[in-house]
Formats: sequence, C-alpha cells, structure tokens
Amino acid sequence: MGRTEEGTPRQRAGGRGGIRRLFTWKKLLGTFLGLCLLGMGAFVALYMVIDIPEGNADAQRQGNVYRYSDGSLMTRHGYPREIVDLSRVPQDVRHAFVAAENKTFYDDAGIDLKGTARGVFNTVTGKGAQGGSTITQQYVKNYYLTQDRTVSRKLKEIVISLKLDREKTKDEILAGYLNTSFYGRGAYGIQAAAQAYYQVDSDDLTIEQGAYLAALLQAPNQYDWAVAGDNGKKLVQQRWNYVLDNMVEKEWLDPAERAGMNFPVPEEPTPSAGLQGQIGYLVEAADEALETRLVAEGTAEDADQARALVEEGGWTLTLNIDKDKQAALEDAVASQLTSALDPDREVDADVQAGAVSVDPETGAVVAMYGGVDYLEHFVNNATRDDYQPASTFKPVILAAALEEGASTQSGVPITASTHYDGTSERPVVDNGVQVGFAPENEDDGSYGQITVQEAMNRSVNSAFAQMGVDVGMSRVLETAGKLGMDMDGVEPVPAQTLGSMGASPLRMAAVYATLDNHGRQVTPAIVKSAEHATRAVSFPDPVGAQVISREAADTVTSVLTGVVDDGTARSSVRDNPLRAGQQVAGKTGTSDDNKSAWFAGYTPELVTTVGLFGEDAETGGQVPMYGAGGVARVDGGGFPARIWAAYMFGVTDSGIEFDLETTRGAAAPPVTPPAPEPTPTPTEEPDTATPSEEEPTSAPPTSEEPTEEPTEEPAPLEPSPDPPVDPEPTAEESPEEPPLPVGVEDLVHPGEHV
Repeated sequence: MGRTEEGTPRQRAGGRGGIRRLFTWKKLLGTFLGLCLLGMGAFVALYMVIDIPEGNADAQRQGNVYRYSDGSLMTRHGYPREIVDLSRVPQDVRHAFVAAENKTFYDDAGIDLKGTARGVFNTVTGKGAQGGSTITQQYVKNYYLTQDRTVSRKLKEIVISLKLDREKTKDEILAGYLNTSFYGRGAYGIQAAAQAYYQVDSDDLTIEQGAYLAALLQAPNQYDWAVAGDNGKKLVQQRWNYVLDNMVEKEWLDPAERAGMNFPVPEEPTPSAGLQGQIGYLVEAADEALETRLVAEGTAEDADQARALVEEGGWTLTLNIDKDKQAALEDAVASQLTSALDPDREVDADVQAGAVSVDPETGAVVAMYGGVDYLEHFVNNATRDDYQPASTFKPVILAAALEEGASTQSGVPITASTHYDGTSERPVVDNGVQVGFAPENEDDGSYGQITVQEAMNRSVNSAFAQMGVDVGMSRVLETAGKLGMDMDGVEPVPAQTLGSMGASPLRMAAVYATLDNHGRQVTPAIVKSAEHATRAVSFPDPVGAQVISREAADTVTSVLTGVVDDGTARSSVRDNPLRAGQQVAGKTGTSDDNKSAWFAGYTPELVTTVGLFGEDAETGGQVPMYGAGGVARVDGGGFPARIWAAYMFGVTDSGIEFDLETTRGAAAPPVTPPAPEPTPTPTEEPDTATPSEEEPTSAPPTSEEPTEEPTEEPAPLEPSPDPPVDPEPTAEESPEEPPLPVGVEDLVHPGEHV
C-alpha cells in the first residue's frame, strides 16, 4: 500500500524532537559550565606552574651618566637608559601615565578581563594586538617576557601580572613600567625620555610635558613632534587632551588649571654629546677612577671585574670638572697652540698637548685637556706617564733638601741662599769621590758660584745634580713619592735629578698642588661622587696628611715665584697682559732632544700643569719637536707657559698672594706688568742642550729655553719687544733660532734634562 500522509509529519516531528532532546538548554548549560570549569582548571594549573621569571637582561641594561661638578649633564655612555626611583618622577606626571594607559590601575588586580579577552581574540583571529593591557601587563611584557604576539605569551602575561600584583606594590610596578618603556628618539625609560624631548631631568617635568610623554607611548615614532606629519601631530594632540581630561575625571587635576594648559612642543632632537672632543678623555679618566675604588673597597676582585661592573651600566658619575674652567682650558690650547700649528708643516702633526688643573684646597680636578679629540687620539695626554718631566722635577730636589735639613758637601745647610758651583759638566762628588755624573748646563754655560734661587731661576743642571747627591737620591725619590709622583721602579741615581723618569701632567699637578697646599698631600680627584641603585662606593678625601713641613713647602713656593718674576717664565707669565696682579709660582722644563716641554705653575687658588709631547703621528713613538709651530725649538717658557697664562689669568682672582710661613725664601719680589724690572743677566735661555746664537755677554748664560715663536710671528700674549729687558738682547728677543747643530745631541748625557 502507499505511504500515508500522516507518517511524514510524525517522522518529521520525531526528528525535530530528537534534535531538541540532544540540544536541550540543560545540556547546553552543562556543557558551558563544564568548559568553564575546564578552563578554570587549566588556568589554575597554569597559575600553579608559571612563576615570575627573572627579568630580561635587555630590560635591565643601562648606560652610565656623567655630570659636571654643578650637576649639569656632560654625556651619557652605553645603553640609552637611566633607571630612576619613582620619587624622581613628580606625582602629577605619574598620574598622567595612569590616566593615559590604565585609569583603574590603583584598584585593579593587575589585569583587565574585558581588554585581555579582546586581545586574545584579536590575536587568535589574526587582527593584531589592540590595547586592553593594564600598566601591570605592559610592564610584565617589557620586563619579564617578549614582544611576541602569541596566545601562550598572552596567557603567561596574565598569570604573571596577577602574581606580580600580589607581590609588588603599585608604586614598584609603576616605576618599572616607566623605566622599561620605549619613548622614541632612542630613549628607554622616563629619565632618558625627559632629556631627549625636553632636555630636563625627570624630576623637573611639568604636567603638560608628562602628559605628552604619556601620550607618546601609544606610537613613539609617529607621535614624535620633530618627525610627525600633520596627521601625527593632530593625533598626538588629541591623545594629549585625552590624558589631561582623564586626569580631571579622576580628580587628579583641577579643571581650571586644565583649561589654561597649552600643548608643550618638544625640543628639537640634539645629537648626543658622545665621546668626541675632550668628553671621551674625561669619561675614560672617571671610569678608571671608579674601577680603582671598586677594587680598593673589595667590591671587585681585580681590574677586569671592576671594568665589567662599570660597563654593566647604571652609574651616575659626577665629576669635579668645572664646566667653565674646562671650556677656558680648551680655548687656551686652541688660541695659544692649535692656531700656530700648520697642517702643511710635517712636524706640527707630531705635537700633542696635555694639561690638568687642580684646586689645591680640595684636590678636585677642575679641568683636563687630553688631546686634540678622543675620537682621533685615544691616548689621554693628561694621564700618560711615558714622557719625562725634565726641570719641573727640580723643585722636588729642593723640597727634599729643606725637609731633610740637608747640607752641602762642606756642611753648609741648604737654603735658597746657599751657593753652589754652577760650572757646566762639573763632576758630581759624594764625600770627595766623583760619582760618574757630570751634567752639562744649557749652552754649556758656566755660572760659577750661584745661589739656589738663581740656579732654580735659570735651571742650572750642575747645581741640582750636586744637590740631589748632597740630600741623597733615595731621600729625593722618597720625597717625590710623598708629593705625589709614582716612584715604583725608579732607580735612585744622580741622573734622575734632571727629571729623566716618566711622569704625567696629572702626577706633576699632584706635586705642585701639595706644595701649594703648604705640604699637605693632594691626590688629584676627577670623580666627585658615584651613585648606583645596587652598589655603593665612596671616595677618600683627596687632601691627606702633612707629608712635608709647611716651612719646606712654602720655601719652595717662594723660590718658584722667582722663576716667574726673574727667570725663564718672565715673558709668557710675568709680563703677560692678562695678568691682574696674581702672584705666581712655577717652573719650566724641556726634556732631552726636545721631546717634551712643560710649564707647571700655581697661584694660591689653582694649580695647572701643561705638557707638550712629541709623538710620531704614524707610529706613536717619541720624536723631537724642533721647528713645530714655526719656532726653532719648543720649550717650556713658550707654548706651555702661554697656554697656562691664557687659561689661569682668565679663571683666577686678581691680586691674590701666597700666605707663606718661611724665613728661608729668597725669591725676587713679584713685579706687576707692564714695567718689568731690568736684570743684568739673560733669563729666557732654553732648557735643552742647544747652543745659543747670541754673542757672549758679561752676564752668565741661562739654563732655560728661549720662547718658541719668533717675535715677528703673531703672539697675542707676548709683550711688546720694543723696550729691552736686558742690556744685551736675550735669546727670547731673537727673531730666529738656529737649528740644532749636527751632533750636539751626542753631547748630552743619557737622561739629561733641563
């Protein structure tokens, strides 16, 4: 029989009923609840398994910050981040970031469920990340995880955020977020961002500036005002307004104050100070000082570990460098030396300059010149000790004699008025026995009986060689060590009286600063303080104990004023038109074969040593400087003394005089230019063993160099040569200096200097 019509509806009804029975609301609810329980179980398992990991090394990387003595920024070196404590971020600026990124930050449990669900969904469906993360989650992503956009990374982020919120305070989390975020312009962390966009420290950010930095985080490169297009500028201003409006909504900002705010246009990007010019030398010297202290305090086991700790970053080093004095020293080198060097004159490329300026009362290194440019010449000429200090060592011999109460071979106590035989190549004797050393004086000049004062003024080698033996060379070197020189490995032989050991401008500054400080030891310090979040380091007082008596130190100072007032530094220092009545003590020096030239001098308030060094521009070896700067010979009374004067007379007070406690000084009284007192003897002869072109006069020859520049060449700090100083023309007034005669270097004893 055929199929009945009734059967079809029933079958259909039965089918629909089966589906209804399969998908009843109870079963659907049960399935949903089961999935929820399964998800909760899985999440609990994840919560139990996932721990808060160690922070990313990259997220903790920092550079070092270097500041001048007044706290102003010198440079940053290393990774572009400086982690700062939250206390260094104004409260209003903190609120700006919370208003921008997570208004419920102070109340939530570390996550935003709705936002997180939206983020997971967008990730799964390939729509990309679309906000929703709390500040805690963003910090977790920056510091503990990666920027990968995967479901597993998002789940880890949620779990870690929940745990982190329970273990850390909101302030700790906010500080971590501010310090790990990227703000554009190569800046990581709010401190670097504040400097990059507004050239201020985070402490000094205004509400408006903070709101801009908070808005910037949404799209750092697009919202950087310096590179943003019209649309980017429009969007960032909208975002900035959004931040401030949210602050008003949260009652963190008064509406009336908000209404009066204007958009704070950021500063134009400025290139990093980097390490160019003198900065690199200062940074290197500061790093070395810090490394030395880390080893001394036991924080590091050796120099390699100390270097690693410094390079790890996170240090803020405040240097003793005075910004104005540093600029003045650089200007002095440029005006007095660099301007005289000719790139077409081959020898001029071999001239290197180094200088150090020290406050004798505090030991602070207030200025340092390391070379033409750290990126061109990596050796710091201010700290290198491979050149000889020459006659600048002679005051050490006198200091040892005075301190030890030494006497001549005939038993006469050594004072400034004691006479010595100044005959050139006079054999040095010890208890009547020749010691095998007979140094030649400059130009082989013989002075006969000459006082110690005159011998210092004219740098008479034979007199000081004998004095060194009279005192005892071991005692001389011991005194040199007390005054600040490094005497390790230096043999106590008479040749050392001519300054034949190596010494740096920094070391010689220590010697003269100790003399200036009346015998209290001064160890020049370039670092004022060093701060680190996880390490502490302290620096000793640069001014130490009394190492020689005040009378001995003050007597040497008195004698050294004679070198300026009636000796080899008259032209460049005493008669300098920039001088304003400052009393000056100092000593010139030029080493064997004109490989180095020095002037070390001081006023009551400042010590500065300047050295010029002949260094082969290609090989780095030591070479003579004859002819450099257009002069026959580079000597201590020329370029070094003029650099010293141009700098010192611009940064020291006028009319200051030494407070000396001595009855044994015999220096000529200071003379104020422009009316120098005539003297019967020539006074500006070179320190080297180069014969003079001058005709003999009735006065004995000098032992110091002529000025390096002929008078017809420009020399802005030279006095007019029209009124003669001496009855006969001196070497310094001669328009030309002859070249060193062939073979004359063979006449100089090894290690002989003046």
